[in-house]
Amino acid sequence: MQRHEVSFLVDAPPARVWRLFHPKPPPGATVPRTFSHPGGSITILNEGDENGQGLVRTCTFPVPRYLLSRGRARSWELVVAVREKEYARYQALGKPPWSTAEGSHSLEPLDGGQRTRLTFVETFHIPNPVMRWLFERRVHRFVSAQNTRTYATVLAHLGPVTQEPR
Repeated sequence: MQRHEVSFLVDAPPARVWRLFHPKPPPGATVPRTFSHPGGSITILNEGDENGQGLVRTCTFPVPRYLLSRGRARSWELVVAVREKEYARYQALGKPPWSTAEGSHSLEPLDGGQRTRLTFVETFHIPNPVMRWLFERRVHRFVSAQNTRTYATVLAHLGPVTQEPR
């Protein structure tokens, strides 16, 4: 199993950061609905409850071309735990390669609530032992680098962003 963790400091209060990643559906919105993000797309299949728990989505994202999928992968994700404006966790199945993942992001208010630390954690596992040996570490490293860039790009819409050193 592979694990990736990255934290960002953003000059925005937690409520704004939360709303960026958990937008309320527009009035009259229907599902499925799709929106693009840097490197891929997200399609909402079920909105979940008022905080997004139970949300079901599919995501497309880049993967290494040697997986013979034209450099694209897809995941099916379920948001399984939410504490509004604090924490959200999802579980996912992905292909290629057939894999499982679990991810979360948590928000920590800083400077009296004027800034936020967002911490993203994701684990990645390929159950097949041969595929795991061949691909798990390399694919996870590739996807994690893309996730880090995506978070930084999206957070920059709110103000200056700094990635915390590990």
